[in-house]
Amino acid sequence: MIKISRMPLGPMATNAYIIHENKQALVVDPGGDFDKLQSYLKERELDVVAILLTHAHFDHIGAVDELREAYEAPVYLHEAEAEWLMDPAQNGSALFPVGEVKAKPANYSLEPGQMKIGPFTFEARHTPGHSPGSMSFVFRNQRFTIAGDTLFQRGMGRTDLPGGDREQLEESIREQLFSLRNDMRIYPGHGLATTIEEEKQENPFFN
Repeated sequence: MIKISRMPLGPMATNAYIIHENKQALVVDPGGDFDKLQSYLKERELDVVAILLTHAHFDHIGAVDELREAYEAPVYLHEAEAEWLMDPAQNGSALFPVGEVKAKPANYSLEPGQMKIGPFTFEARHTPGHSPGSMSFVFRNQRFTIAGDTLFQRGMGRTDLPGGDREQLEESIREQLFSLRNDMRIYPGHGLATTIEEEKQENPFFN
């Protein structure tokens, strides 16, 4: 049975997610604190088969290279942000007092559609607005979606960073996320989980 664990990492307490089954794991958005992340993986004897990035802002990529090298795991990112990993101006680290954050290029480009990596089958959905390459990962059978900085519990992602677009973000949420089943659990890039039904009813940006 697939399990998911949330681990706030890095300077912005960004949620990394470890999705695992049969000792294999996907890691989504390893934002920093590699030692903490690795300890979790070692304790459970998990092998990382891939690293998925919802987008390439600095607080989501801080431990990408250490994790990739430790497990020889490929990195997946939407092509719209392919250059961001190497560019502090675009990934935002140049705008905050965190030092320059850089990572090597992704191994593969994410495209919308069904994906299978190891034992994991899921759908990648393009949900731009917070950033042009933002992606959400829908695990339909397990009824959870990792939405990055798109939709939060009673909130939504900021759009004042490079490439942000408020109208586009609202459209992504309405069309790509609110179209999911009401009991779909949403795991955001920051803060606690929520559900589609809760956000349709309670999110102040959509009521």
